[in-house]
Amino acid sequence: MPEHQNPVPYTAPLRDMKFALRELLDGDKLHELPGLEDATPDLVDAVLEEGAKFCVNELLPINRDGDEFGCTWDNGVVRTPPGFKEAYDRFCEGGWQGLSVPAEHGGQGLPHTLDLLFNEMIVSTNMAFGMYPGLTAGAMNAIMAHANDDLKATYLPKMVEGKWSGTMCLTEPHCGTDLGLLKAKAEPLPDGSFAISGQKIFISAGEHDLTENIVHLVLAKLPDAPKGVRGISLFLVPKFIPDADGNPGARNGVLCARIEEKMGIHGNATAVLQFDQATGYLVGEANKGLEAMFVMMNTARLGVGIQGLGISETAFQAAVAYAKDRLQMRSLSGAKAPEKSADPIIVHPDVRRMLMKMKAHAEGNRALSTWVCLALDKSFHAPTQAERQANDDLVQLMTPILKAYFTDTALLSASDSIQVLGGHGYIREWGREQLLRDAKIAQIYEGTNGIQALDLVGRKLGAHFGRYLKAFFHPVAEFIEQEMMNPDLKEFIPELAKTFSMLQETTQFIALNGLRDPEEAGAASSDYLRLFALTALAYLWAKTVKVAKANTDGGEADFYRGKIMTAQFFYRRMLPEAAALRKMVLAGKETLMQMPEELFDLEAA
Repeated sequence: MPEHQNPVPYTAPLRDMKFALRELLDGDKLHELPGLEDATPDLVDAVLEEGAKFCVNELLPINRDGDEFGCTWDNGVVRTPPGFKEAYDRFCEGGWQGLSVPAEHGGQGLPHTLDLLFNEMIVSTNMAFGMYPGLTAGAMNAIMAHANDDLKATYLPKMVEGKWSGTMCLTEPHCGTDLGLLKAKAEPLPDGSFAISGQKIFISAGEHDLTENIVHLVLAKLPDAPKGVRGISLFLVPKFIPDADGNPGARNGVLCARIEEKMGIHGNATAVLQFDQATGYLVGEANKGLEAMFVMMNTARLGVGIQGLGISETAFQAAVAYAKDRLQMRSLSGAKAPEKSADPIIVHPDVRRMLMKMKAHAEGNRALSTWVCLALDKSFHAPTQAERQANDDLVQLMTPILKAYFTDTALLSASDSIQVLGGHGYIREWGREQLLRDAKIAQIYEGTNGIQALDLVGRKLGAHFGRYLKAFFHPVAEFIEQEMMNPDLKEFIPELAKTFSMLQETTQFIALNGLRDPEEAGAASSDYLRLFALTALAYLWAKTVKVAKANTDGGEADFYRGKIMTAQFFYRRMLPEAAALRKMVLAGKETLMQMPEELFDLEAA
């Protein structure tokens, strides 16, 4: 079978990762936290460098084949694209699946932050491949948090090695976000196990040939379960039931009925699974499965946010490489390459506009994700309960923002990358259109971005009497107060303060009006989430400038000058959107909700 050359260039952004981790956010102190002593700066550097080599040498070359050939289904058997099995075996040999898994379960016990930086590189080089180990990581987290010791001992070691993979099985044909409607059933059996029956759809990595067993985490209802989401339980359902030695034994009653033909991520099998009296084991307590599954869902939502970041980085790099090489017309201010027949298109203002926007998205989002991921590590390893709680609060608050904003900007960056290439961007052989197709799903799965916005305003703002908000509002307010008179930040702090005030105002508006009328909160939710994201980015870009201005005389002066210029672009040409978002939030629900349904389509009526 012929191989397709991957046309999209990529270099791992290790320098920027280290900037965000070390200089901006003091991540070089992770090894000072209890349980993370091995995560020294030297080890972190070594892991990132080896991870970059793996992604560039193993995953990038098979990305195009994954898109062109996709997965195939034949009578319940699914085969992944050429090269995927070999790359997956090398992934497991390198110990990458257990990078951040605690040592007590056979992992390396390294920080989640390091794992997520590595995952960004995986997505940038082969998003479809990365979904297989990504789903396994989420399943392991749920098992570690809620399964009994027997299930942990039986399943976690093989999953950490990568020999067995995992899935999350929530969605049914009639039931997506509203899980209270699910129909999958779990009947108790005399030996303490359960017989699981029902159909699950849209199951990423639901069937494939990469591992010897697949561990499905399935939401289902017991016969006496309460109605709605309070009656959901979580079950572990293996493809093969382990024998007495812990190896795959008898085939379980789960079958892949088909795989979906999708817009993108062709290299990942999206399965329709039929459970027919399949043997399953309760994870956690009966009728409390949603709580257990949320451990996996939150992992997945952060992971999808990182997918958006990875796509944004690749889209930016692809556009820059083309813009420096493609010759078209002369610069508006006079020839910049008089020895050539025309100037490279990077000289043109509108091309610069798109490139700067992509650069600001990739670098700003990387800083924000690193901040949240460091908080995730501190939520597990900080020395005091108060510190762990405060960091967990930040993670809970920011997770829907990262998922939604990062994936929205990924689609924009992928589209702009195509636009920079012009007609070539629209042609399949250049590979840019794959970025757009792959990026779109990230706005949809693991809860659509509209659901993320509802989660933010409906759950996170009011949680624990607004406690989550303090984890963000307090450090931003403190930074503004401390730096207000800093001459190096005079063009940034006043604008940050103004945007922060808009966020506080709209937060109060939603809190007051949402209590009176939930539709008011719903109408404001997406615009509010975007305003929140812009405020967070403004905060981190101002911090970036503070660091950069202290380093403009050294050997990496150009790197830091680039940071300052990107921050200026963000503040002058992207942050002004905040004022418009404020107006849209304060506009209320009327113009969204007043039109009768029959007026939406008068011709059809």
